[in-house]
Amino acid sequence: MEQRLTMHIVGGNSRSRASQSRLVLSMGHHAEVYSDLVELLDRPPNDGVIVASEDVVEDGIGALLEEMADHGIWIPLVAAREEPGVDEVVQAIQAGALDFLTLPLTEEELRRMIAHVHNDAGRHAEARRRLIDARRRIGALSNREREVLDWLSEGCSNKAIARELEISPRTVEIHRANMMDKLGANHAAEAVRLRLEVGLEEAKKKDGGGVTPPPARQRGVSSVMLEEVLIPPPQG
Repeated sequence: MEQRLTMHIVGGNSRSRASQSRLVLSMGHHAEVYSDLVELLDRPPNDGVIVASEDVVEDGIGALLEEMADHGIWIPLVAAREEPGVDEVVQAIQAGALDFLTLPLTEEELRRMIAHVHNDAGRHAEARRRLIDARRRIGALSNREREVLDWLSEGCSNKAIARELEISPRTVEIHRANMMDKLGANHAAEAVRLRLEVGLEEAKKKDGGGVTPPPARQRGVSSVMLEEVLIPPPQG
């Protein structure tokens, strides 16, 4: 028997919400309906899946997920609209939506989405939690700390970073230590993983640009090269 799922339907007009709700209930699942995002955030759900459409997603999926996270909402988000374009669907998924539904909702489309939720919702929510946490930590860095992290992510040593930034290796060490402390990283590899989880374009949103991409970013850096820089050699 298919596991019963709660769908939190928000956005769009009342007729669309009612239609979605009736279909969900007719298939043996539970529906909660919210007139707008304010009402949803006022009663934060902790299970099921959010189906958001129209005005709720007009500022972008990324912004919506950030706002949900600020209210402690980590359950999967599914976007919905009439005749969505391919680019729109791709952008929504890349921004963190679990799925994209075409309205008006059909039983076939709903079954497909429910199967997706049952298969991937847990992993998806945890990945989103890690991404938002990493983005916030990196957003707390100063510009210089970000520069050190960016060059560190390219496999550069402290001396190499000092040359690129035209500062002393000792100053690099200080910025690096402060950066590690803010990120809560025990070693450089953890800091780099956070940086890679966020991604270059997402990380840039916090400071309006970031540093100029170094040549290594364009040609790629192997994991072996990174390990040589990030993990100090044994002493003695």
